Amino acid sequence: MKLFEGAYTALVTPFLQGKVDFASLEKIIDMQLKAGIHGFVVNGTTAESPTLLREEAFDILKFVKEKVGKTAHVIFGSGTNSTASTIELSQQAEKNGAEGLLVVVPYYNKPPQKGLGLHFKKVAESVSLPVMLYNVPGRTITGLNLATIAQLQEVKNIVAIKEATGDLDFGRQVLLAAKKDFIVSSGDDETALALKKLGGKGIVSVCSHIMPTSMAKWFSSETTDKELRDFEGIKEMIRALYMSSNPIPVKAALHLMGIIRSDEVRLPLSPLELEQKKNLESALKKFEKALL
Repeated sequence: MKLFEGAYTALVTPFLQGKVDFASLEKIIDMQLKAGIHGFVVNGTTAESPTLLREEAFDILKFVKEKVGKTAHVIFGSGTNSTASTIELSQQAEKNGAEGLLVVVPYYNKPPQKGLGLHFKKVAESVSLPVMLYNVPGRTITGLNLATIAQLQEVKNIVAIKEATGDLDFGRQVLLAAKKDFIVSSGDDETALALKKLGGKGIVSVCSHIMPTSMAKWFSSETTDKELRDFEGIKEMIRALYMSSNPIPVKAALHLMGIIRSDEVRLPLSPLELEQKKNLESALKKFEKALL
């Protein structure tokens, strides 16, 4: 499978008593590889990248690379809201063996489209790695518009976009504007298969933590109408993984399923409330046959 195509799991960072729990991370990776997942994202939003120390992020990257080998692709989330910081992280990721970079739209400082274009261009030109843009205005406030996306496709190593608006109409317009070899991948679990039906080539998924076999299968072949119907049937489970801020629910799910030793998250995130955990447990039981 070509880099950035297929099903990628945006890895959580398991913690145990405040430290990275590498034993639980190894268990997740082994399960994902057996299921046929195509790649992993390290240090993305789902990894709690804002609270990971830099050395932790690169220790995780090295660990995942060693465990995965050539079985699946490994990309690194290097985006921040500072161009200089993003360049530094991107260059370090390249030195530490990342195959590609996932670079989010700068958050909080609300740059204009011209600033976004210059930001991504400077970051891409600072490395030789292929770059995937990450458009997620629900997290970053500012989002890439179609003109900026079209402009950035002309930068040599910007080769893909993780389109996570959840807006299928916008996704369709991105696909229509995409050059032949530009990869449009979904970053929204709930609309992922519908975007693939329109021409998308992959997904960077949270849901694949608990249903990697299905995600790998769905993104390995042409999407059928039956698969779309099956996918509709599990949307209740997908929505349950977003009952609170990601990755709080998916970590709780992995813990309830016995895959990780703790559902710890780092402040300012906090664990699910008791009633939410009961609802999540009910969803896991209801959809048990669709999991793993």
